[in-house]
Amino acid sequence: MSAATPQIPAPRGWITRFLDLVERLGNKLPDPAVLFLLLMLAVWLVSALLSSVVFTEIDPRSGDPIQIKNLLAGTSFTTFMADMVRTFVNFAPLGVVLVAMLGLGVAEHTGFINAGLRSILSVTPKMLLTPVLIAVGILSHVAVDAGYVLVIPLGAVIFYAAGRHPLAGIAAAFAGVSGGFSATFIPSSLDPLLAGLTQEAARIIDPAVTINPLNNYFFTTASSALVIAVGWYLTDRVIEPRLRNTQVDGDVSQLPTLEALQAHERKGLLWAVLAMLVGILLLVASALPAASAWRAPADLAPDIAGELLVSQAPLMQSIVALIFVFFLVPGVIYGVVAGTVKNRRDVITGMSKAMSGMGYYIVMAFFAAQFIYAFAQSNLGALLAIKGANALQVMGLPMGVTLVGIVLLSGTVNLLVGSASAKWALIGAIMVPMLMQLGVSPDLTQAAYRVGDSSTNIITPLLPYFPLIVVFCQRYVKSAGIGTLLALMLPYSIALLVLWTAFLLGFWALGIPLGFDASYTYPATP
Repeated sequence: MSAATPQIPAPRGWITRFLDLVERLGNKLPDPAVLFLLLMLAVWLVSALLSSVVFTEIDPRSGDPIQIKNLLAGTSFTTFMADMVRTFVNFAPLGVVLVAMLGLGVAEHTGFINAGLRSILSVTPKMLLTPVLIAVGILSHVAVDAGYVLVIPLGAVIFYAAGRHPLAGIAAAFAGVSGGFSATFIPSSLDPLLAGLTQEAARIIDPAVTINPLNNYFFTTASSALVIAVGWYLTDRVIEPRLRNTQVDGDVSQLPTLEALQAHERKGLLWAVLAMLVGILLLVASALPAASAWRAPADLAPDIAGELLVSQAPLMQSIVALIFVFFLVPGVIYGVVAGTVKNRRDVITGMSKAMSGMGYYIVMAFFAAQFIYAFAQSNLGALLAIKGANALQVMGLPMGVTLVGIVLLSGTVNLLVGSASAKWALIGAIMVPMLMQLGVSPDLTQAAYRVGDSSTNIITPLLPYFPLIVVFCQRYVKSAGIGTLLALMLPYSIALLVLWTAFLLGFWALGIPLGFDASYTYPATP
């Protein structure tokens, strides 16, 4: 690496041995693309075996008993084949990653990112690098999935430039972006999305109930400090010391170091940053008016008309395109001023280099998309979620234990169903009305779900961006695989699951408000 790794005493004992075992076993799994193919075949087989079984569990989406769909039946199989290309092309992370990487590729090729990071690192105390990176990861939620394609790879670059292990930077950034998915400083589109599903579930019991989209805002804002603290400690005291003997053998020749900026680099950076600031000001100015075209149109839904931070708003739907432009334009300006761009072919070369490095990810994305599609179509994930929720109801546990159960159930289902909204649509439709009848508010039930959902995001290969993070790791450590990433993130997941659950129970025990118009109790129905 470019500088000596900080001398932190290496951890001893069973934690290190356990994580090493996880990494070894995980990396013995087949190549991720092959693994997704094998999992898809397993889903086909299990769906065929269970399709004739009659289940009594009611699917909250239809109101009918849940039925496993036989994916090997003639109609199902031909539909799968007919939809194969569409499934791949519509795989949500694919377009997000590739479009964003076009702009980032130009900014990296011209040297804009390199110069910008060197400038930031020159004024950022090394001891604060980890918490700042995690905080940026949490803030990236405002930009939907931008953190996966922007913050996580930059985390590796920043750590390497500071003389630290790049995989530790990936781990810290991933913990903030995905492990802290429900932590927030600024409201994001996830808040109204979950609140809307909670309200629909609550109206099964009380048709007049209304859920504020920021009903968990105080809790999730306070949770940001918890996620940063946990991530900071684990990164610096557990993850990075364990990585000390992991050799960086990827191509790091183009990565930034802490060398001082040259005069032409400073001039190019100044003009590029000015261009980026002008772009941001123009965006803000165009979004502020009440009649702005960036706001959600009234013809979609009157209750969200004029909102900026809802998923239906053109602003939120344009985040990836904005990332593309906001790095492409400053990247080109930097290159022209600094002399790294001689003609337009240099810009295209930057885009081409970015795409050439994404070949392996595209292969993995193809098989991941087919597996996730098959798993969703089979209804296996829905069946497991409903059975788990029903089991909690039958147990009749004390309220504090029930909240822990919701967290654990959400975290477990998260390993099987990647979409946050899909999971809550399944679990919430059962848990919210059930707990309302026990006197528990929908706001508290939703908060418990968010804790479990976030805590296991970082260890489930079903997360659509998980293959991408593996690719990021392989840029620096060629032998990195699923096991490497699991071993990196497992300490964060376990710590967040335990400490964040305790944090929620502390909120509940002390009666600290969860958010706007939120409560802990609901009058039980007669």
